[in-house]
Amino acid sequence: MSGMNDLTMANPLFVTFLFYAAILVLKTVLMSLATARHRIGKKIFANPEDAKGLQGKVKLDDPDVERVRRAHLNDLENILPFLIICPLYLATGPNAWMATMLMRGFAATRIIHTFVYLNVVPQPSRGLAFMVGLGITIYMTVQTLLATL
Repeated sequence: MSGMNDLTMANPLFVTFLFYAAILVLKTVLMSLATARHRIGKKIFANPEDAKGLQGKVKLDDPDVERVRRAHLNDLENILPFLIICPLYLATGPNAWMATMLMRGFAATRIIHTFVYLNVVPQPSRGLAFMVGLGITIYMTVQTLLATL
């Protein structure tokens, strides 16, 4: 069965969605930990009560912390819409191979985006990863809308 009519582990497409959704959620959560690691390691914090407890200082413009925070924010802006539209798209009964490739592609682009962002890989690497992921989300959204007409 190729759609989301069967929301059980018996539906290979649903299992694929669960796998990539879990990977993306884990990746997003780990970005919070990466921000905390940078803050604690440099003893710079966003709130006075946090700085006081660890003998740090309040600083909102550290380039390393802000780079991780921007990567995390970009995940939140892109992964959340994907996690919402993907099951809706799957409910339209798309081709299973195409849907699987779109889910894999989106997950790969988000991992690549973070890698190039955090490792300061020159553009257009980050921009390309962003655009491919965004394109996948837009494609799924348009296909979902078309299926409802």
